[in-house]
Amino acid sequence: MSQIGITHTFTLADGREITLETGKLAKQADGSVVVKMGDTMLLATVVSNKDAKEGTDFLPLSVDYQEKFASAGRFPGGFFKREARLSDYEILISRLVDRALRPLFPDDYHADTQVLISLISGDKNTMPDALACLAISAAITISDIPFNGPVSEVRVSKLDGKLIINPSVDEMGKSTLDIIVAANAKDIMMVEGEMKEVSEAEMLEAIKFAHEAIRAQIIAINAFKAKVEAVKGAIVKREYCHEKNDAELRDRVFKATYDKAYAVANTQNPNKKERSVAFKAVVTEFLETLTEEEKVKGFEGLAKKYYHEVEYEAVRRFVLDTKFRLDGRKTNQIRPIWSEIGYLPSAHGSSVFTRGETQSLTSVTLGTKLDLQSIDRALFQGQNNFMLHYNFPAFSTGEVKPNRGPGRREIGHGNLAERALKQVISPENPYTVRVVSDILESNGSSSMATVCAGTLALMDAGVKINKPVSGIAMGMITDAKGNYAILSDILGDEDHLGDMDFKVTGTKDGITACQMDLKVDGLPYEVMAEALEQAKEGRLHILGEMAKTITETRPDYKPHAPRIVKMTIPKEFIGAVIGPGGKIIQEMQRETGAVIVIEEKDGMGHIDIVASNAEAINAVLSKIKGIVAQPEVGEIYEGKVKSIMAFGAFVEFMPGKDGLLHISEIQHARLETMDGVMKEGDKVQVQLIGIDAKTGKFKLSRKSLIPKPEAAPKA
Repeated sequence: MSQIGITHTFTLADGREITLETGKLAKQADGSVVVKMGDTMLLATVVSNKDAKEGTDFLPLSVDYQEKFASAGRFPGGFFKREARLSDYEILISRLVDRALRPLFPDDYHADTQVLISLISGDKNTMPDALACLAISAAITISDIPFNGPVSEVRVSKLDGKLIINPSVDEMGKSTLDIIVAANAKDIMMVEGEMKEVSEAEMLEAIKFAHEAIRAQIIAINAFKAKVEAVKGAIVKREYCHEKNDAELRDRVFKATYDKAYAVANTQNPNKKERSVAFKAVVTEFLETLTEEEKVKGFEGLAKKYYHEVEYEAVRRFVLDTKFRLDGRKTNQIRPIWSEIGYLPSAHGSSVFTRGETQSLTSVTLGTKLDLQSIDRALFQGQNNFMLHYNFPAFSTGEVKPNRGPGRREIGHGNLAERALKQVISPENPYTVRVVSDILESNGSSSMATVCAGTLALMDAGVKINKPVSGIAMGMITDAKGNYAILSDILGDEDHLGDMDFKVTGTKDGITACQMDLKVDGLPYEVMAEALEQAKEGRLHILGEMAKTITETRPDYKPHAPRIVKMTIPKEFIGAVIGPGGKIIQEMQRETGAVIVIEEKDGMGHIDIVASNAEAINAVLSKIKGIVAQPEVGEIYEGKVKSIMAFGAFVEFMPGKDGLLHISEIQHARLETMDGVMKEGDKVQVQLIGIDAKTGKFKLSRKSLIPKPEAAPKA
């Protein structure tokens, strides 16, 4: 007898149904919900400790999304045959959910909180990632964990000019716009996605469209909560006390430091380190006024915390009052830019892009189909020929940290830059392309520097792109009276102290990718539209600066870069080119130094010939053409003696095709023996004089090409 759960079903605008269920699975979690759409099912659980650890002053929230291979009836790849660490794709979905949830927990809630979302049944027509936030938001809503939700996410695609909510996989592949939007009933909170050079107005239209769909999901979550309360009783959010505060000390800190912090901001010092030292000196001066008794009571830590609030308020007030920035720029002003290409002589392409105190050294490596990235997920298997990897070493911010490989932030930033650039890669590109961005300095917008550096490096490498792409990070500062300032090309401090982080990439003709996080309630669409237009101005300015370094993709690849020549052959000749046990293709590669890749597609054999010099490529082309060519009786060939027999010689007259040159066909005069006539490896010109109808064996002649000697006169 199965456990009966509490369910609520609602219908999307297109008629598809989504069901929320609780009370059947994972009942010991603080909140547990199964979301079902079609045959796709997600189990979302949340558990939060009752108390915070001593000294914790932030929310220790972890969000993990994982796809179980059994959900699609598949075995995981690899040696161990079990799910291991999260894939990059799963990390990206985890980040999307994290960014939607985190701002809605109370600021003073510091208990360890763990969110786990598992794909337990997969339907290839229903993408599960767009349902993950809906599932966990419902789970937290019906728990006793303090939460200012609910919140939800939807995916929006644009197909044939029509916007679609949560499209199928096939529809996504044909769309010109693909974004995931998170929002609560009132406000947009997060946007991320890619587009094929859409306008700012089109993107805003898609966000509004998504918000309407999200509002319907919020209503469904609240209705689901009401059903749970009808069965289990009213849900009472837990009481907690995770912060120690002293109102009198807070007031002292504000009075003693606010004007000084404002004055530091007003110096408009463009040097990040010097600004940091000046701000720190203000709180250090205050800490010296504390008595020993106050220090024993822990007032030092509290004072530093309150000073952080002071700095937050003072900097924001300074920007709103003066319309100038911490580094002296106007709100729409871009930092100085310089760039260089070809900096790394051994790379296939490289660039240095520096904007203010942010710098990316980016390289491009060109490879073959053998270098394709294999993708093995529960609901998707395929290959990727364009990769971008982003590295953020600690020295880029003057810090000391252990090097543990890329974290979630690096994976997210790299993915954003990859989505921005892949939109402009020419479909005729024959290479597998890897772009690596190493951030050498960072003070804001390092992911956008990666986009700019990536464009320059691709152009330096000779990779055909439709148009250059640039990126810019926008910020915003607001107050309770509705005043606001939109900031172009934000600093790290402005990202931390601001209300918005809006990254936009694009060409001169439209947006190719975006990522937005909002930390403020009630951002009007008019202000969002203004931010997009200001971002466009900044993007175009940056494109102009990049054009001072290079305006068009190099007409040719670097001398040491691999060249790829493509050719197609009839399907039935694939085996002949490869040869028994790969003998023929291996011999061609050994003799020429080229790499040859063959695959069958669309009923034809598609061949990539890869080498760094034209001679090797031409030699392979000649050999393959010889293999696929049909021998014709009467044609003359340049052959090579392969073996000597008593009755003649076997001559390879075409690649992979041997014929018998009988002893009687070598010359007009009669030969008694083959001794001394020929040796293996000799080049000999022969004519094909016949093909055995039964065996298909070839008969060759040399004497047919030699004039017959005149007969001696009779005596």
